[in-house]
Amino acid sequence: MQSIQYYSQIVEKGVGNVQFPLSPSNLYDPLRYFLVLGGKRMRPVLTLMATDAFGVDCNKSLPAALSVELFHNFSLIHDDIMDEAPIRRGQATVHTKWNQNIAILSGDVLLVKAYQELAKQDPKIVAELLHIFNKTAVEVCEGQQMDMDFENREDVTITEYIEMIRLKTSVLLGCALEMGAIVAETSKENKELIYEFGQHVGIAFQIQDDILDLYADPEKFGKQVGGDVICNKKTLLLLKAFELANDFQKDELAVLLNEEDAEFKVAAVRNLFDSIGIKEICKGIMQEHYSIAKEALAKINIPDEKKKPLLELAAYLMEREI
Repeated sequence: MQSIQYYSQIVEKGVGNVQFPLSPSNLYDPLRYFLVLGGKRMRPVLTLMATDAFGVDCNKSLPAALSVELFHNFSLIHDDIMDEAPIRRGQATVHTKWNQNIAILSGDVLLVKAYQELAKQDPKIVAELLHIFNKTAVEVCEGQQMDMDFENREDVTITEYIEMIRLKTSVLLGCALEMGAIVAETSKENKELIYEFGQHVGIAFQIQDDILDLYADPEKFGKQVGGDVICNKKTLLLLKAFELANDFQKDELAVLLNEEDAEFKVAAVRNLFDSIGIKEICKGIMQEHYSIAKEALAKINIPDEKKKPLLELAAYLMEREI
């Protein structure tokens, strides 16, 4: 945890130094507001950690780290609009506090700002950084579109679901790490392995989030438990339940999806999942991806001591109780 705090402080200072003009205020005030809401800042921390892991001062990759954080926040502003979410990190979302048009335009500026930060890196590596950054930006949009498409489909497969969370969530973790490795100018193999590490940590983390949404302690979770069930979100749990349930259980689950009493619905679906063993099955899939991540990290050609902060961060992300 001490190493995570060290990198977090560097990122926080860097974010604080990102400057926006005073005018027009309706364009830039939302960005100042949104960026101080905080968040874990784990993606830029990963960039710094990767650079350090390959023996280069992490401050050298701060512009790349900030570009990842600014891109992530841009995507959150736009996601909140699409999801019609009123709250983000305990505060009003940008489109709620201002309006939808302002949120769209402010988010666009934040994306441009991400590119401006990335351009501050050494010119000889900017092209390589742009390649992975642009590839990831497209993939995140693809993942978001898949997630929205799933809302109107009844034939979503588990393979498709894993691909959706890989694109929507995991590739940005892999990108953050690979950009740190690019700044450190390590080998092609090391770059690929650290990307794989981040990608599978991200998949495991999202599966864990699916499980926590239904099984977490409400006081520790920080948001409504069972929210995915209430809105019939096609999570790994629901897809696995339909795959493994017998005919009677499938009929019962189909009826429950139309239940209007939210409290009863969440409790009944949880009981049904428990009768099938869904929680443990999904935990097993989560652990498979976490193991793949650790195997990739083990293959990276650096001293084990250099891998410790990355292992600590992965463990920290996976330590939430389920």
